Amino acid sequence: MKKFLTSLLAIGFMASLVVAQDLPVSNIYLFKTSVQDSGLALSEPQFLTVFNKNGYNNQPAFLNNNELLIASAGPNDRQTDIYLLDLVAKTKMRMTRTAESEFSPKPTPDNLYFSVVRVETDADRTQRLWQYPLDRQDEGKPSFRYLRGVGYFHWLDKFKVALFNITSGDLNYLSLADTRDAAIANLSPSIGRCFGTSPNGKLVYVHKVNDSNWIIKALDKNSLEVTEITKTISGAEDFAIMKDGAIIMGKGSRLYRYHPVKSKTWQEIADLKKQGITNITRLAASSDGKLAIVNGG
Repeated sequence: MKKFLTSLLAIGFMASLVVAQDLPVSNIYLFKTSVQDSGLALSEPQFLTVFNKNGYNNQPAFLNNNELLIASAGPNDRQTDIYLLDLVAKTKMRMTRTAESEFSPKPTPDNLYFSVVRVETDADRTQRLWQYPLDRQDEGKPSFRYLRGVGYFHWLDKFKVALFNITSGDLNYLSLADTRDAAIANLSPSIGRCFGTSPNGKLVYVHKVNDSNWIIKALDKNSLEVTEITKTISGAEDFAIMKDGAIIMGKGSRLYRYHPVKSKTWQEIADLKKQGITNITRLAASSDGKLAIVNGG
């Protein structure tokens, strides 16, 4: 598969012949952040997906401080591919061109590959965890040959991965899987779609205890000990963890911050309505303080 390098202002994407679910319009914005008076200030807003503003642009993940992986599809497409946005050169590179849809791109811990949830073209629309080399020298491979029903994922180290594992119907589990022997352990039902890593290396996730009680928790991957951090913003499940350990969540046009050590409650830090952001969903943070925000989707 070849790489296709184009300007961020270039026109659209190739249409796909694969029919899948309708994709909602969503866009990605970028801000610089700085800690001020125990809060967080946002500056230098950028509209990253102006090249596809009426399409689907979602699930950002930083490859490094200057490159961002996203899942994207044009307004007339029903199939997604992965793109790499260069935030300095302001270009985009197409990383996949497949008949399948790829979602939730994230770099692997060795930074040689990027992983995705790949929705395959069989009758069951099988969802598997795949990985592709960043240099695009081959067409990739499944991380687990027989594991099906992967909704979302998060690498814990070069062998272990946390999964939003769809077991049957609407039931999902937080599962831990190991690429060395394909072993999988189901740990907790009813989790959210978002994962993160705390500064002390713990897996951070949302446990949906019931419809009105969603709790952010941390899991030690070795001892499997779970600790509660705080309740989520009501109705929100997406978050990002900043370098200092603060957790960022959004709802509507507003952003909130909670620090597990320094905070007692969630603190509103910004209202982004003037930037045209009215439905904050997924978030991603870089190690140098950039914050990518998805509006819609």
